[in-house]
Amino acid sequence: MKIPFVDLKSQYLSIKNEIDEAISKVIDETSFINGKHVQKFEKNFADKLGVNSCIAVANGTDAIYIVLKMMGIGAGDEVITVCNSWISTSETITQAGAKPVFCDIEPDYYTIDPQDILKKLSHVTKAIIPVHLYGQPARIDEIKQICDENNLFLIEDCAQSHFSEYKGIKTASFGTAATFSFYPGKNLGAYGDAGAIVTNDVELAEKCRMYANHGALIKHNHLIEGINSRMDGLHGAILSVKLNYIDQWNTKRLENALLYNRLLSEVEGIEIPKIRQDCKHIFHVYCIRVKQRDKLQIHLKAHGIETAIHYPTILPLLPAYYYMDHVSEDFPIASSFQDQILSLPMYPELTEEQIHYVADCLKSFN
Repeated sequence: MKIPFVDLKSQYLSIKNEIDEAISKVIDETSFINGKHVQKFEKNFADKLGVNSCIAVANGTDAIYIVLKMMGIGAGDEVITVCNSWISTSETITQAGAKPVFCDIEPDYYTIDPQDILKKLSHVTKAIIPVHLYGQPARIDEIKQICDENNLFLIEDCAQSHFSEYKGIKTASFGTAATFSFYPGKNLGAYGDAGAIVTNDVELAEKCRMYANHGALIKHNHLIEGINSRMDGLHGAILSVKLNYIDQWNTKRLENALLYNRLLSEVEGIEIPKIRQDCKHIFHVYCIRVKQRDKLQIHLKAHGIETAIHYPTILPLLPAYYYMDHVSEDFPIASSFQDQILSLPMYPELTEEQIHYVADCLKSFN
């Protein structure tokens, strides 16, 4: 049996007529950049999250960068974030002119450890960017309290947490702003790069929209210098269709994860993912830990099962950050996990038969 890590074709076929119609409308109307289809998505996405403003941008990386710039974060500032994210989270801090400061993670949930945040605070700390990794909410109430007590900006990186919830409240609702990626493989994915910023701060929203559009809210009236980071109309139309299905897709992901957990719970040597109490985990990634990760990955590939690693090297140990002189001991938990983590196939269209097959192949590994 062949099982891809993610099957975007199956998702497309399940809503093909609606997607094709949406794409056709954009082409017929030649509404290719921003326009009414993007505006419709912005409104619907903001409404569904329960926030005031959504600014659609070209990708999730730009979303973080724009927020940092429009918060006035730059040279001489520090921004605290987690050590086991995709590099977008940290590189944008540097691009804004500030310094990224890395924290270790909680052992059970892979998200940033609030106690380590407290150790990394300094007089030049200006913001904290927690990542709701794999679809699991970070301990965002504690992080928000730290921000409130120290007058810091809180920027939620929600690239993997489309409509996950922490104690009944949607992620993206806690911070000064939140950022999203709609990369095709995300729970809510476009058909190319796309992203968004959401916030309840009206002034910040206007600044972000202006900066993303060459510094202008009205064409040719450039109040500031900005960048070009606008969502394509095709992505806005596609995401509007998919937004109608995201709840049921997230529910199916959770069901798939719980089936994985039930089948693998007694398998020796495999650490299955835990779900934080009182939280809604939307399982963008289903990540296990196993000591012989590389051998297991080869074993699964030989049986037609595609896997991935999120992420094989923690950020502070990448060549891009050698100048910081970090060592593994600076981040003992994340460092010890980076050679053990393995992401199994996870998508709404995954069948019970496929999950049973993956589980059987895991059980046969020795």
